Amino acid sequence: MKKWKCTVCGYIHEGDAPPQECPLCKAKADKFEEVVEEGAAVRRWKCIICGYIHEGDAPPDECPICKAGPDKFVEVDAEGNEIEGAKRPKVAPTATKPVKEQKPSLLVRAVLKLHLHPISVHMPNGILPVAVIFLAIAMFLGLQVFEVAAFYNMVFVLLTMPMVLATGYMEWKNRYKGAKTIIFLMKIFASTTVTLSLTGLVIWRFLMPDVASPDSPYRLIYFGIAAIMLGATGIAGHLGGKLVFGTRK
Repeated sequence: MKKWKCTVCGYIHEGDAPPQECPLCKAKADKFEEVVEEGAAVRRWKCIICGYIHEGDAPPDECPICKAGPDKFVEVDAEGNEIEGAKRPKVAPTATKPVKEQKPSLLVRAVLKLHLHPISVHMPNGILPVAVIFLAIAMFLGLQVFEVAAFYNMVFVLLTMPMVLATGYMEWKNRYKGAKTIIFLMKIFASTTVTLSLTGLVIWRFLMPDVASPDSPYRLIYFGIAAIMLGATGIAGHLGGKLVFGTRK
């Protein structure tokens, strides 16, 4: 039976012809290309943390996407499904006790199914750059109306942060098995930096309304914190995008 790969999202279809429509991204049949395998069958290993597929006789020493070790890989078939009865790779024993998997609650399942974390992170990723640009215009060009706009934009983002953090935690614990690899630790650190910086900026501006005015002695410090917040936002967004899209070639 032939295999067809969607060139848009990577979905694999088996059949004599490609499907009329991709069940994942809804791309039409002309977006599929036939998968031709040459030579001997290639073993495939799937990272159970991020979904990365590795081809070879054994899993890699480290996942190139999420940095998980070889013990987080399972052997899969051409469609990415775990091969029943396949032996997992042998790894050195650890002192970590096995954790019993619990079925996610209805709320968690809804968050994962509706992709609420990727939706909610559009707030800080999209609005905070605008807020910092407005802040720069107000400070260095003396247009204070932009400073007011920047403040209210930051207040709005701060109100959305509980949802961003809560859904992010649910994604990490359930979709990514709570993995504590470097990419997740960096993402958690960046998100914490954004939250603390944003909270500090909003409270400071509330207590001292002229802190960002052109003649304020604290304006450069205030803008510096805003720049750090923006950098951390970009890092968190980049790492999130790597986890979601890093498995695509």
